[in-house]
Amino acid sequence: MTEIQERLFELKDEKYRDFNASLIPTVDKSIVIGVRVPALRKLARELKGSPRAAEFMAALPHHYHEENLLQALLINEAKDFGLCIEELETFLPYVDNWAVCDMLGPKALAKDKAGLMEHILRWLGSSHAYTQRFAMCMLMSHFLDQDFKEEYLGLVAGLRSEEYYVRMMQAWYFATALAKQYDCAVKYIEGRRLEGWTHNKSIQKARESFRVSPEHKEYLKTLKI
Repeated sequence: MTEIQERLFELKDEKYRDFNASLIPTVDKSIVIGVRVPALRKLARELKGSPRAAEFMAALPHHYHEENLLQALLINEAKDFGLCIEELETFLPYVDNWAVCDMLGPKALAKDKAGLMEHILRWLGSSHAYTQRFAMCMLMSHFLDQDFKEEYLGLVAGLRSEEYYVRMMQAWYFATALAKQYDCAVKYIEGRRLEGWTHNKSIQKARESFRVSPEHKEYLKTLKI
């Protein structure tokens, strides 16, 4: 067992392991250690920039779920845009569940929005479900406010996938768009631009949001398929 694996097992919480494993049904419970996220964040801050971190991040694929979570948190610590992209490109093919995918949120990506969009467009075209999910997550995080363009809605609406966690992210994206860019996003719901299940899930999630007005929620209810 490596030094970092030993550290992770020292942080193990058996009850949390059972709970956490239930949230990620696509992951074999035998590779879930059961480390809480605050403890993982603390370990990532301790390791960042060290030779141990570099060696660990190069040792892909990892065996344990928490090793992948730790890798995601170490990527989040990157300060340089180019380095961050390199680390993402190396790691994304190994991301195999929503929890690891959604842990990725490097602030360094905000330093070059034009460059980020180029990578998002490529990631959206990937055949790997969690690379697509990550691309939509980045669109949602970085391009639904001052950098928003209506054409970005079309990028997400145009995706067709049988993967549950891709479709869920499409719905999450459109629910957030309905909260932040309602006038543009609602046209995609009115026009039924999304696949049926995703269309209805987007409406459901928007109606559950505190950021969508009661009036908009009532109207969206009438648009369900």
